[in-house]
Amino acid sequence: MALSSHSPLHQFIINTLRKCISIIVPGGFLLGAAVFLEQTERYPAWLLGAASFLPYIIFCVGILLGMRFNRSRLIFSILALILAERMIFFSTTGVFSPAYERHISNAASILVPFDLLLIFLFRERGVFTIRGLLRLAFILLQPLAVFLLISFRPEIIAKAAYRFHALPLPLETPIPQTALILFLFTVSVFAIKALSRKDPVASGFFWSLPAVFIAFHSDSAPAVTTLYFCTAGLILTLSVIETAYGMAFHDELTGLPGRRALNEDLMKLGSRYSVAMLDIDFFKKFNDRYGHDVGDQVLCMVASHISRVGGGGKAYRYGGEEFTVLFPGKKREEVIPSLEQLRTAIGSSKFCLRGRLRPQKKPKKRRKRRQPKKVSVTISIGVASPGEKQTKTSEVIKAADKALYRAKKKGRNRVST
Repeated sequence: MALSSHSPLHQFIINTLRKCISIIVPGGFLLGAAVFLEQTERYPAWLLGAASFLPYIIFCVGILLGMRFNRSRLIFSILALILAERMIFFSTTGVFSPAYERHISNAASILVPFDLLLIFLFRERGVFTIRGLLRLAFILLQPLAVFLLISFRPEIIAKAAYRFHALPLPLETPIPQTALILFLFTVSVFAIKALSRKDPVASGFFWSLPAVFIAFHSDSAPAVTTLYFCTAGLILTLSVIETAYGMAFHDELTGLPGRRALNEDLMKLGSRYSVAMLDIDFFKKFNDRYGHDVGDQVLCMVASHISRVGGGGKAYRYGGEEFTVLFPGKKREEVIPSLEQLRTAIGSSKFCLRGRLRPQKKPKKRRKRRQPKKVSVTISIGVASPGEKQTKTSEVIKAADKALYRAKKKGRNRVST
């Protein structure tokens, strides 16, 4: 039985695949490539030779991007990674004893997941603020603290590396079980955050941690360990770039693609398509009556409906209370039923308004719960396709906008062509 492109199951499958791809790319792809190169021993000679200075390049790029996009979490996480990697790298130069080297590796394996979890939970407070400087000092002082502990109180590091329970042979790991627990807990937190919302930063943290975990298990060469740490730093750096891209091409309030994304997709269309312009009726009066906060709620609710439009349409926020839906490969007559269905669904929906005033503490006496106020809105739609009078995409959008104006003039809550 063929699966219709209009069916909810088809939309669910498509949305799930898109979400999975957004989580896997680019972090999962980069980590997979690093693992493949190590297992097949196909690391280019120049890459292994660059292992001594590559961390500094990743560090500088991450710091510059973090400063440019005001992402202190990237700066702190890159700093934590390079400090841990340099500690391990210099401990393997032969200057220190094997026991000293093992203590450093154990301390780093505990600190990295702990630091990344704290940094991920930090709010963006900047670097050159009181909180930012305190966080910076906390990370920078860690190598000194490790050195002092190993030199004067090595038993503390030894206790941290205590084996709680003997693991089966396939699960044996060179890192302390304390670090293993921290890795498992931290990666679980990152996974939940990455799956619950489309957040490139959460995905970046999620994929960077397995890269670091593998780095602690790379006994083939110190350069390979360094390259895995660099992979983790690169994943985090790319997550910030992806976030910046999302902010440029997606509307922050509704989560829909914005006008810039619409302009990009308009250039990819062929000669057969339809454009629908949608507008919430009397939205200004609605805002004046209930306030902008409630207006934002309604915009999000309406956007949620529009994002599920059938007929192969893709929704965008055009600006204000106006939205656009593109139907590639569809004539105007073919998309009208889907638009009518969307208009009816929004008009028949009752939106529950969230209460503005909630007591901070639970009242001693149980008050009678008020039923949330429900409101409804309608939309007007104008739709157009390329024709003899309009051949350019800008002309088609203008024609759809005129059709929207006619729909409003005729009484609103209707589709006009």
